[in-house]
Amino acid sequence: MHRWLGLGNSLIIVFVCLTGSVLAFEQEIEQAWHPARYFVAPATTPRLPLAQLAEAVKASKPEAKIGGFKLYADPARTVEVSLAGGDKEGKGDARSGAGRMVGGGRPDAGPGKGGKGDKGGKGEGGGPRIFVNPYTAAITGELNPRDNFFKTVEQLHRGLVAGKTGKLVMGVNSVVFLFILSTGLVLWWPTARKALMPRLKVKWGSGWKRLNHDFHISLGFYAAVLLFIMALTGIDMSFDWVGAGINKLTHSPLKRPEPPTSAAPVVAGTAPFAADAVLALARQQASDAESYSVQMPKEPTGSIRMAILRPGAITENATDEVYLDQYSGHVISSQPYVQRPVGQRIRGLFKPVHTGAIGGLPTKILAFAIGLLGATFPITGTIMWWNRRRKSQRKAQLQAA
Repeated sequence: MHRWLGLGNSLIIVFVCLTGSVLAFEQEIEQAWHPARYFVAPATTPRLPLAQLAEAVKASKPEAKIGGFKLYADPARTVEVSLAGGDKEGKGDARSGAGRMVGGGRPDAGPGKGGKGDKGGKGEGGGPRIFVNPYTAAITGELNPRDNFFKTVEQLHRGLVAGKTGKLVMGVNSVVFLFILSTGLVLWWPTARKALMPRLKVKWGSGWKRLNHDFHISLGFYAAVLLFIMALTGIDMSFDWVGAGINKLTHSPLKRPEPPTSAAPVVAGTAPFAADAVLALARQQASDAESYSVQMPKEPTGSIRMAILRPGAITENATDEVYLDQYSGHVISSQPYVQRPVGQRIRGLFKPVHTGAIGGLPTKILAFAIGLLGATFPITGTIMWWNRRRKSQRKAQLQAA
């Protein structure tokens, strides 16, 4: 079963592992590819108000509607201004609990199912993001999710750009891969203690057949556990019943609550609360935050959403959420990350664990290496099968002679 399932899924496994390795360093590659888009030279002058940055964006794109802002504590980072709109406007990532909200996105956030962004701020606008120099208001770049190289790679990795069918194929492949890894560990397990050490080492300097055998057996053992975790977390991205089961087991709500609404203004024609005032409130709540995201409402009854990423957060989606009345600026509701439902927090860890982002650069390097190793195992396994097949054929020919 290990052999035939491995041969039958070899091409998909190689493809998934290679694309996964690329996605492990998505953020780093994206920033190195377009450094001017993400970084500026820090200035001695204070950062400009968000209103001035918004005016610069509107001057560049007169038809654009500002959806939100994301600011970093790092003085060398640009400000991300998200534009409302997109082909799937208003959908965010309920899996992570925060999602790539308007103005709060990041290059490696993944798509998912969320609430309606036009009802107070939860969800992903899907429109372009404009990067602005916070000291000069100069436009430094633009990123449209639909034209992003890594977005295409992610769609290939998760569903072969084939919609629900591709998503199902990848989900089934993850289940099969789990079975391949499990049976591989059973086959690896030595029947005698003296056979243990040879299976833990690669016999360097031997012939290529022996090296191929050791790469598959020995390196496969070391990589199996991490590949098992990656495949397991990948299943959640393909089958909704996995998340529903986690929520049920942890007694967590199956759906996120709708964002609160703003009360009608006391005085007709009252202007909405300004983004700069929202940012000032966010800084009062967490002056040492790594980033602040502000999402402005799209409807007169919508609320303003703030997402605050505190230092030492386990993932970039582990934000504290605060909703404000868009007219008075009063806090309607707030929820620190630690108070989110357990099921929501568990599911929010799946993608960082899957991509290796959970522990920063060291775990990303590990995920990259394990992904590359995973791509070699179908190849080394196929070579082992072919060599044995040829050996059996030669033996049969000799016996027939």
